[in-house]
Amino acid sequence: MGALSGIRWVQGGFAARPIMATPLRIVIAKPGLDGHDRGAKVVARALRDAGHEVIYTGLRRTPEQIVRIAMDEDAQVVGLSSLSGAHGFLFPRVCELLREAGLKDIVVFGGGIIPERDRPALLKAGVAAIFGPGTTSSELVTFLEGLEV
Repeated sequence: MGALSGIRWVQGGFAARPIMATPLRIVIAKPGLDGHDRGAKVVARALRDAGHEVIYTGLRRTPEQIVRIAMDEDAQVVGLSSLSGAHGFLFPRVCELLREAGLKDIVVFGGGIIPERDRPALLKAGVAAIFGPGTTSSELVTFLEGLEV
């Protein structure tokens, strides 16, 4: 298709921004008592604008609720956001519950204020990637485009 491969017909007009051929179903969740959701909403909108189907769970979800939503929504990816410091418990708990529910193919990524020293344990628990402050939406979209789901 050459130079025109990134142009698609979108809602009555042309869009020069490439849109994924097969959109992912992504759940964006705010686990725990963290009440700061601006970053999660920005991520949800950026992923939607990139052509993905995004389900935002809202604030203060338990790991069990997040896994149930992922199951009900047939999600391929779960994005977790934490600014409260509870990521060390909540992110691994979501990964554990996904495995217990037979949903080990769901990719989990995390974002928020997560110190470098905490990241190895989260990755070991099953979090595929961690995005901190300053991450661009294009970096996040590139990560998702590289997934084999």
